[in-house]
Amino acid sequence: MFKTRLISGIVLVALALALIITGGNILLTSTAVIALIGMFELYRIFHIERTIAGIAGFLAAVLFYCNLKFALIPDTMMFVIGFLVVLMFIYVFSYPKYHTEQMLAAFFGVFYVAVMLSYIYQTRMLLQGAYTVWLIFLCSWGCDTCAYCVGMLIGKHKMTPKLSPKKSWEGAAGGIIGAALLGLIYGFVFQNKMGTTQKDIFAMAAICAVGAVISMIGDLTASAIKRNYEIKDYGKLIPGHGGILDRFDSVIFTAPVIFYLADYFIK
Repeated sequence: MFKTRLISGIVLVALALALIITGGNILLTSTAVIALIGMFELYRIFHIERTIAGIAGFLAAVLFYCNLKFALIPDTMMFVIGFLVVLMFIYVFSYPKYHTEQMLAAFFGVFYVAVMLSYIYQTRMLLQGAYTVWLIFLCSWGCDTCAYCVGMLIGKHKMTPKLSPKKSWEGAAGGIIGAALLGLIYGFVFQNKMGTTQKDIFAMAAICAVGAVISMIGDLTASAIKRNYEIKDYGKLIPGHGGILDRFDSVIFTAPVIFYLADYFIK
């Protein structure tokens, strides 16, 4: 199991490197595909993955990604309200086919998965995006690794015993500190190429620390949904890891946070 997980992890890192370094339309398209798969995994829990409501969600996600490229919709709220109206239209005229929670899931899935994941691409497109985009993975996957190691060594106090019994407060602290250190090291390594000051580097460390906190919330959110619906994994696409949502649960929450913090503090 460990060997399978390790190999899958290496392949994921290699793909992430290739796609993010390339950027542009290739990253946009690949992020959209990953988001659609993640939405399918989420919709499957609510049994709407092959229904009209689910298809409306997938189409809304595609439209959102097209809008990132072509700016078809001038106001984001137009997209939000328009999608909600379409879903309510489906809900009303197909009544009683759908339960309320299924329609809420169709709406939630677009923003929880597709919109939030899109910030990987949006961060890459910032002025310093070729470098700052990696902060998303440093503070999510880095935090996860550091938290696991510290938790295994000295973890005693359970953070959320009912939701995730193996997570400890010591591990959480280790994850946050570890992510901050990774951000600091990353900043110093690429200081000359980024043309950043020491103030910017320490800002990157602080951003990674904040991102680490958010990443843990993302991880626990995905776990809470799984526990509510009594499933072990969202899918089996990634051997040893599960589905897209199992591997990208923390990245989903971290990406928007890094985008806004990096855009504000790192110029």
